[in-house]
Amino acid sequence: MLRIIANRALVAIPTLILVSMMIFGLQKMLPGDPVLAMAGEDQNPQVIATLRLKYHLDEPVPVQYALWVRDIFHGDLGASLRTDVPVTKLIAQKLPVTLQLAVMAMIIAVGIGIPLGVLSAANKGKALDYGANILALTGMSIPNFWLGIILIFVVSVKWQLLPSSGYVSPAEDFWLSIKTMLMPAFVLGAALGAQLMRHTRSAMLSVLRSDYIRTARAKGLLKGTVVVKHGFRNALIPIVTVLALLFGELLAGAVLTEQVFTIPGFGKLVVDAVFNRDYAVVQGVVLVTAVGFIVVNLFADVLYILLNPRLRRS
Repeated sequence: MLRIIANRALVAIPTLILVSMMIFGLQKMLPGDPVLAMAGEDQNPQVIATLRLKYHLDEPVPVQYALWVRDIFHGDLGASLRTDVPVTKLIAQKLPVTLQLAVMAMIIAVGIGIPLGVLSAANKGKALDYGANILALTGMSIPNFWLGIILIFVVSVKWQLLPSSGYVSPAEDFWLSIKTMLMPAFVLGAALGAQLMRHTRSAMLSVLRSDYIRTARAKGLLKGTVVVKHGFRNALIPIVTVLALLFGELLAGAVLTEQVFTIPGFGKLVVDAVFNRDYAVVQGVVLVTAVGFIVVNLFADVLYILLNPRLRRS
């Protein structure tokens, strides 16, 4: 097992190198000059030259990339071209916000998707199955921003049950923080839960057609015992893999959701940085996101091995 985990970790190294090159190369292809955007086109040429020298923008692109990678190994992601605040500080401020949103959204997605998927598979062809599939298709069809706008109008404006926007830290007021993040987390988790329901149903149907399930039924075991103890436990292996893949969609969806609900998280940070041509912030945020995605997939691989007896024994 350790050998398999080590191999997965080694594969992550060239992936990170390739991702870093893509991040750096793509931001260099963006139109506009970050120094002119920061200082203004009417600024003194000497000031412009000083800024280019400060941020190594006078160097060739390969040299800029090498310096950037060197700084990363020293824990330095650069400084914002707009505010001169270290990117690591900005990330440290915004990351907990997006993590809270992501965790709450994933809890909602798992809480909705997996039980519905199991129930749908256990009642294939019945009213419950059709109803769950309709809900899943509806959840996957409604855009996040549209669902968010509807919830704001109904839940916040009309019923006045939850705050419509903003963010409160859990350290400041835990329950108010949960209430503030509940709607955006539901918007983000609903679509993921719909996809997870479909994947869970598919995995469960595949398992429930297995010979050992038919044997368990022939022994007279209760339907619930067969479905949960024998069916779901074996269907959990592909579901774990799907959860890791959905993590990428979770981060992508967080960008739009944070804009709709005015949440000062990673998504808002990167959108503001793109509009301001603050390339150092864009590079840092995208790199940290890519590292997070790779780590989650590595964790999913480890879980897959632990849940799969054949791989665990090997």
